Amino acid sequence: MKPAAVLFDMDGTLVDSERIWGIALTELAARAGGTLSESARLAMVGTSSADSMRIFRDDIGQPDRPEAPDLAWLTARVRDMFADGLVWRPGAMELLLAVRAAGIPTALVTSTGRELVEVALKTLGVENFDVVVCGDEVKRPKPDPEPYRTAADLLGVPIGSCVAIEDSHSGVTSARAAGAAVLAVPAELELEPVDGVHLRTTLTGVDPLFLAALLV
Repeated sequence: MKPAAVLFDMDGTLVDSERIWGIALTELAARAGGTLSESARLAMVGTSSADSMRIFRDDIGQPDRPEAPDLAWLTARVRDMFADGLVWRPGAMELLLAVRAAGIPTALVTSTGRELVEVALKTLGVENFDVVVCGDEVKRPKPDPEPYRTAADLLGVPIGSCVAIEDSHSGVTSARAAGAAVLAVPAELELEPVDGVHLRTTLTGVDPLFLAALLV
């Protein structure tokens, strides 16, 4: 038995990029004359760019601050750091390669925009994904189920036979609502046990047989 597809989140799940986002957002807050709180930074994990920037503005006490210049600066800064190469999360590369070797279709389903995803794919390997769904290519990003439903539709597989791998509450909510089996591997945030969500501390030791068992 195999999953019909494995749907991977990117930031914090496959690669240790949440740390990079934290550095860039802290620098942006300093440029704006403010300080980003740890609670606000954590609240941004797994959210869309629009939600993240709203949290950012509220946290530094500038709710009316124009979004476009800040988002452009942030994107450029993160792009430069992504270009230096991204560090894989424990067990993530081994699992991705094992899933590909087993002939199981894969999708990358991320809240990050296409411009930055293209840079990240130089580390992840564009050949490792049959479908890539980016945060700026859906009408309703995570935690809405649309990104995961879109990935399954593009792959031509039933979402109920897919396994989604996530690290954030927003992503888990999206995948569960879409109807996928969910494996959660928290990175920046602790996740509370939820019915239907399988929690692990890392992806080390996870293989296609383990993922298939989540569908039973």
